[in-house]
Amino acid sequence: MLKTILICGASRGIGKSLVSVLAKNNNLRLWILTRNTTSLKQEYRNHDRVTVIPFDLEHNAKAQLQPFLPDIGPIHALINNSGHLEKGPFKALSMAEYRRCMQVNFFGPVELIQTLYAHLLEGKAHVVNISTMGAYQGSVKFPELTAYAASKAALTNFTEVFAEEQKDCGIRMNCLCLGAVNTEMLRAAFPGYEAATSAEEMAEFIADFTLKSGRIYNGKILPVSSSTP
Repeated sequence: MLKTILICGASRGIGKSLVSVLAKNNNLRLWILTRNTTSLKQEYRNHDRVTVIPFDLEHNAKAQLQPFLPDIGPIHALINNSGHLEKGPFKALSMAEYRRCMQVNFFGPVELIQTLYAHLLEGKAHVVNISTMGAYQGSVKFPELTAYAASKAALTNFTEVFAEEQKDCGIRMNCLCLGAVNTEMLRAAFPGYEAATSAEEMAEFIADFTLKSGRIYNGKILPVSSSTP
């Protein structure tokens, strides 16, 4: 029987690489939720185990997914990979920019989990939230990232409380706080900086963690970085 994996956020970078990695596993059925569907639909047009769905975390999750839920069926794993970056001095960032970060990086994923909750397999489902080292307590912090880091920090705290609340039913949740990965988002945050870790390498790690570590970890905020926080 195929295991069903959902990935939210896959139009580029780590998310797109995640699809590539997991699509090679013949035991998996992938549902890809992404705003930019054109290239992925073209790339996987002949792949019967990959379905790409237009999805935007800034809009109602239930309304967008309702037509697909009967076909999605029981879910073994959900990877919340989407992220929105707003960069600027605190006094220059607008509340609209803060709200957009909170919507895409926190409220949207929470609403998605609520929408899919009934489909998460009791005793088996593993939800993996992707955060940042900037949201990891005690790590080095960088200026002009207050909106992004704070919204991702909300996701990390949510992970701990959700896991505690759901421990009796066996739905597990963990959060990976990623260090520097060579993606478009990193280049937007730190122009000119070249990370040692590629999107493909990080995708391999996340895929392996999602499939193998749900029974070992629960409610954990794990730094995934080649440098010391």
